Amino acid sequence: MARKIELKELKKDTHTNKGSGKVLFIATVYTHLAAFHIPFMRLLQDKGYEVHAAASSAERRKEDVERSGVICWEIPFARSPYSHANLEACRRLKALFKEHQYNLIHVHTPVAAFLGRFLAKKTGQGAVLYTAHGFHFYKGAPLRNWMVYYTAERLAARWTDGLIVMNREDYENARRMGFEPDKNLFYVHGVGVDLSCYALPPSSEESIRSEIGLSASDKVITCIAEMNPNKNHIFLLGSWKKLATRYSDCHLLLVGTGELMAYLQEKVEKEQIPRVYFLGYRRDVPRILLESDIMTLTSKREGLPKSILEAMAASKPVVATDVRGNRDLVEDGRTGFLVELGDVPGLAAALERLITDPELRAAMGAAGRKKIQDYSLEKVLVEMAGIYDRYLE
Repeated sequence: MARKIELKELKKDTHTNKGSGKVLFIATVYTHLAAFHIPFMRLLQDKGYEVHAAASSAERRKEDVERSGVICWEIPFARSPYSHANLEACRRLKALFKEHQYNLIHVHTPVAAFLGRFLAKKTGQGAVLYTAHGFHFYKGAPLRNWMVYYTAERLAARWTDGLIVMNREDYENARRMGFEPDKNLFYVHGVGVDLSCYALPPSSEESIRSEIGLSASDKVITCIAEMNPNKNHIFLLGSWKKLATRYSDCHLLLVGTGELMAYLQEKVEKEQIPRVYFLGYRRDVPRILLESDIMTLTSKREGLPKSILEAMAASKPVVATDVRGNRDLVEDGRTGFLVELGDVPGLAAALERLITDPELRAAMGAAGRKKIQDYSLEKVLVEMAGIYDRYLE
């Protein structure tokens, strides 16, 4: 009786199989799949595969994935490996695997990737690929991260047919775990950025500056990041508070939502930090970046941040923390500046150099646009197609 309930919960109208088989994408939340993986889902659809996705819709954007013709399953993963919600996620995912046989399973995000790999192998599914968007163990990470996440990845390696990484530190850590380059370890240039979105200047009729009442001469600094502890907005606001008192024509745009949004808004209001704009979730990131002067990202850790890829595509200089992922993209002194975590005066000084030097902004932006060609979505799709073909043969 219990099994019937499981299958009933998962019952869903499916599309006609196109003839080549099925591929499943797994991530903790649909937000992740919608933000980064729809182009790769379409790539597999074009190859004739019926594409499915399994994730939690707790953070929205499931409909964006469904609009791409992907069959979506609700699996209530939790980000925390300690959450009891993951027990229910295991139950539902196991039921899904009993109902469907997949030629390939592509997993993402630590918790969903671990559970997906384990259950896929236990139920005899096809090949399993794992994209590490930044291991949670890294140089300088807390000891607990190494104890929990490194141990989990060492264990899950036996269930992983192919591992995809996107920064050099993760590549070396993967080799130490026993993965072999070009055999079951692959380096790709991130999730790619569509350069065509940044080919033309934004329309004056849809100006973000006019939307919030800024002039063409005002300086705009933009941060695009989920508002969580890792993205470290507190560090950014600490430096901005110093800068804003000296440059009245400078404005800080914060794009994104998250668990800390209300707290950050209260902090800005309470401390009367001037000219900070909370734009929330936006679908017009290219337009916002094209109208910005500088982009900044102050994360404690990254894999290979798409927001920096997008800023470089928009020919904008970047000021970022000197952490894994950021340093793979930002060449200090050439495409932007790297600053140490917690160095409030250093972050303020780096931003100030760009605020006061339009020629330096232009030169760094041009260098970034040139560097980003290797990270174009077009090239990354070719890289991923080669990996998919290897495991779908």
